[in-house]
Amino acid sequence: MKANPFKTIKASLMMCFSALILLALVIFYQISLQYTEKAVLENSIDYSVKLVNQVNSDIDFYINYMLNISAMMILDDDIQDYLSEGAKLEETEDRERILTQFRTVIETRDDIANIAVISRDGKSVINRGNDRINPNVELENVEWFQDALNAQGYLLSSSHVQYVIDNNYKWVVTLSHPVYLDGKAEPAGVFFIDLNYRLLRDLCENNSLGQNSYVFIVDDQGRIIYHPKQQLLLRNLTTEKIDEVMRRGEGYFIAGEGKERQLYTISKSEQTGWSVVGVVSFSSLMPLQNETKLMYLLLAAGLILFGILFAMVLTGAITKPIGELCDAMRQVERGNFEKASIKNIPGNEIGVLGNSFNIMISRIHQLMDENIREQQQKRKSELKALRNQINPHFLYNTLDSIIWMAEGGKNKEVVMMTSSLAKLLRQSISNEEEMIPLWKEIEYTKSYLTIQKMRYKNKLEFSMEISPDIREERILNLILQPIVENAIYHGIKNKAGKGLIQITGRIQEDDILLEVADNGVGMTQDMVQHIFDMSREYEKKKNGGVGIYNVHLRIRLYYGEKYGLTFLSKEGEGTVVKIRLARYMQERTEGRRWEHEASGKK
Repeated sequence: MKANPFKTIKASLMMCFSALILLALVIFYQISLQYTEKAVLENSIDYSVKLVNQVNSDIDFYINYMLNISAMMILDDDIQDYLSEGAKLEETEDRERILTQFRTVIETRDDIANIAVISRDGKSVINRGNDRINPNVELENVEWFQDALNAQGYLLSSSHVQYVIDNNYKWVVTLSHPVYLDGKAEPAGVFFIDLNYRLLRDLCENNSLGQNSYVFIVDDQGRIIYHPKQQLLLRNLTTEKIDEVMRRGEGYFIAGEGKERQLYTISKSEQTGWSVVGVVSFSSLMPLQNETKLMYLLLAAGLILFGILFAMVLTGAITKPIGELCDAMRQVERGNFEKASIKNIPGNEIGVLGNSFNIMISRIHQLMDENIREQQQKRKSELKALRNQINPHFLYNTLDSIIWMAEGGKNKEVVMMTSSLAKLLRQSISNEEEMIPLWKEIEYTKSYLTIQKMRYKNKLEFSMEISPDIREERILNLILQPIVENAIYHGIKNKAGKGLIQITGRIQEDDILLEVADNGVGMTQDMVQHIFDMSREYEKKKNGGVGIYNVHLRIRLYYGEKYGLTFLSKEGEGTVVKIRLARYMQERTEGRRWEHEASGKK
C-alpha cells in the first residue's frame, strides 16, 4: 500500500508554504500587471514627448543661428559686388574680403563642413579659397542648387554627399539661400552652408531614450535627414515606419506586437518642417516598470510575511524537535560528541529517531577513539619502518668504499666516510620522533651526501644554503634524503661530467620552501607529468621504500592538499624539486598528540 506523501512533515510544510506563496504571487500579478503597464506607458510617452520636443528645439535654435550667419553674408556688400556683372574671379578684391569672413566662420565653427557662394555662371568662393567646383558637375543638374535659385527664402536639404565641391565628399545637410542683387528680379547666385552631419548625430544621440531606443529625423517629404541605421536603410537591410510617421504628423503611436512593440513619438518643427521621431522599445521600459512595481513588491512582501508568520505558529510544535535533532547533528559534524546527545525526547516518531541517534553517536565516539589510537600506533610503526629502510646496496657499497680506501692508506677519507656513516645510522636508529628540527634533517642529508661524494669521487658536488630563521622549524622526518637519493641515481649518475646538487631553504608566503636542484640528465615534460605514477610503480617493485611518491603522500596527509612536491625539469639541463611545508606545526602536533593521549587515558 502506497503511503500518502502529504502525511510526512516535510510534505505538509512544503504544501503549506507553496500554497501561501502561490496565493501571494497570484494576488501580486493580478494587481501589478494591470496597473504597471499602463503607468509605465504613460510615463514613457510623457518622457519621450518632452525629449523629442527638446531635440526639435535644439535643432531650431541651431538652424536660426545658421540663418543669421546666412542673412549677414547674403547682404554683405562684398558678396553683392562679387556677384555683380563684370566682376572677375581672379582680380576682384571683394573675393579676398569674402574669404577672410569665410575663414573666420570655419575656424570658429567646427560644425560647419563647407561655406560658399556660387554665381549662376560658375564663379565661386569656397571655404578658405583652396577649394573649387567639381569640374565633372554641371550646376543646372544639381537639384538642391536649382531649388535654391528658385526659392523665395532659405532651403534645407535632406542629408546627402556634397559632390559639388571637388574632392570634398562629406555627408552633410545643406542650408542654402538665393542671393539677389539690387534691382534684379532673378538671383545672381546661391550662398550655402554645409552643416556637418555629425552635429545632428550628436543632438540625437545625446538625448537618449534608453536601451534599444533611438531618435531619427525626417523632412516634410519623408526623406531621412538623420537615422542611426541610415546605411542599413539605404541598402534596404532594415525598414522604418516613415509612412505612419508622415500620416500622424504629431503625437505618438505603437507599432509591432508582443516583445517587438515600439513606441513612436513625433515632434514636427514649424520652422524647418522636419519631424523628430523618438522610438522606444518596450523591452527598454523595464527600469521604469520596475520603479512602478515597487509598491506591489511591498504588498507581496507583506502577504508573504503574513504567510510565514502563520506557518511558523502552525508548525512550531512540529518543527521544534526536528530543530533539536539538527542541532545535535551539527555538533557531531564539529566533533563535539559530548554536546550532541538529545535531552528532551518527545514520545512520537521523532522521539524514536532521537533515541536511535543518541545510541549511534555514543558508538561512533567509541570507534573514533579506537581509530585514533590505532592511527597513532600505525604512524609510529610506519616512521620506524621508514627510518630502518636504508638501502642495503648503499650500505654495502659504502662499506666496500671504506675497505678500499683503508687498503689504499687513505686514512683521512676513511675517517670522514666512517664518521658520516655513523651519523647517518645514529640518526636513523635513535630518532623516533615524527617531527624533528629542520637542522637535524639537513645534517642527516649532509651525511648522506658526504658519503656519496666520496664514493663518486669527482663526479658529485653539493651545496646547502638554508635561511637561519627556519633552521629550528620542526618538519616531518625523512623527506630530504629520498629526494637527494632520487637526484643522484636518476639524474647525476647518468650524466657525463660532474654533477651538482644544490639544497636551499627559505620562507615563502609564510610557508617553508625547500628546493633540491640538480644539473643531471633532466626529464621530458611527459615524465614530469607522470612522475608520481612512475615513482609509485618503482616503489612497488622495491617492496616499499622511501621514494618521492611516499614523501609527497606523507606531506599532503600531514599538512594538507596545498603542500607537497612540485617538479620543474628540462631534458638535458636538470631538475628542481620544490618542497612546500607549513610553518608552526610543532604546536599543532603537540596539541593533537595531547588530545589523543588524553582520550586514550579516559
